[in-house]
Amino acid sequence: MFAITQAKPGGPETLQWEKVADPTPAPNEVVIEVAASAVNRADILQREGNYPPPPGESNILGLECSGTITSVGAALTLDRIGERVTALLAGGGYATRVAVPIGQVMSVPEGVDIVTAGALPEVACTVWSNLVHVAHLREGETLLIHGGGSGIGTMAIQIARALGAQVAVTAGSQRKLDACAALGADILINYNEQDFVEVIKDETAGRGAHVILDNMGAKYLMKNIDALARNGRQVTIGMQGGVKGELDISAMLRKNVGIFATSLRGRPDSEKATICREVEKHVWPWIEAGVVKPVVDRVMPMPEAGAAQTSVWKTATSSASSPSKPLTPNPLTPLTPPHFPPALWPIDRQSARPWRKDGHLATLVHWVPCESTYGLTWSVRGASSASAGFSWRWKKSLTRNS
Repeated sequence: MFAITQAKPGGPETLQWEKVADPTPAPNEVVIEVAASAVNRADILQREGNYPPPPGESNILGLECSGTITSVGAALTLDRIGERVTALLAGGGYATRVAVPIGQVMSVPEGVDIVTAGALPEVACTVWSNLVHVAHLREGETLLIHGGGSGIGTMAIQIARALGAQVAVTAGSQRKLDACAALGADILINYNEQDFVEVIKDETAGRGAHVILDNMGAKYLMKNIDALARNGRQVTIGMQGGVKGELDISAMLRKNVGIFATSLRGRPDSEKATICREVEKHVWPWIEAGVVKPVVDRVMPMPEAGAAQTSVWKTATSSASSPSKPLTPNPLTPLTPPHFPPALWPIDRQSARPWRKDGHLATLVHWVPCESTYGLTWSVRGASSASAGFSWRWKKSLTRNS
């Protein structure tokens, strides 16, 4: 198979698309032929050497994927082969194949294409586990989300609204705030121009937020406590504002508030499996009903992972004062493995979508299977009269020989 590899930590130029050994599933794992993965801030931190994978997990980047199950471990039944799925990963998503525990495999929500589905597991599981399991967000409560225009933020806005909560967000530009409002945010705070503590108190008649979903860490620690309502809960899921700060415990005692810090990647498989089952049960129906909508910026070929990460970083730091850096409300960039030969490079091999290469637009009419002495190959009717010249083997589903 092929995967994004990295010889040493560093910038996006250190990421290489290379041939590596195929994954072998453990007894309770499946192997997924990857249709798409997605870019998360954690991938950038790992690339820089600041967020290593948990012990025993793949050192390949990528915390989520979508695709088709092509093989199963010894403890599983063969009837899962051929199923189109999404999966929450501890690593390995930036590849053409990945092995994942069966408990972290989820269905593709009805009405969502397989590429977009690759950008759902990490944000959906992170938001659900923190708002519901940890913060116990309830109908009628006020949630303050720092970084409302981020991938986590855009999903958190929608899930909180589906739970019946009032939503406040912080963001660095009016364009990002407008995007948050379109998703259902009620209170919009520009952190470059406003004090979020003052705004949240003004908007709640002095009460404050019942729950704060925080991605800043140390920088906002005491301000968040000030912004919390009595019996409020803060859940910290990021450290963009530093890891060390002073904490006035007396301020917490006076309000009877709680502060939690969580990470999804390093949790035991059993916990992640529980979260995945709940996301399938509660969040997927909201997506199918249009209550929660996937927000995807753009689709890029997986070998261009470095460029995709650069795009994410620029988006995360852009503002209205930098019009050359367009707003993308969700910095999730699905990465699609190339389907050889490179000259015939669709986003999804089941589709016939237009694609661009070197500035030229071409249209794939449809894939046509044709017999070959080497198995089943593919040609493209209307785009090329020649066979694509790439061998496939049949295992209830099609898997690439590489």
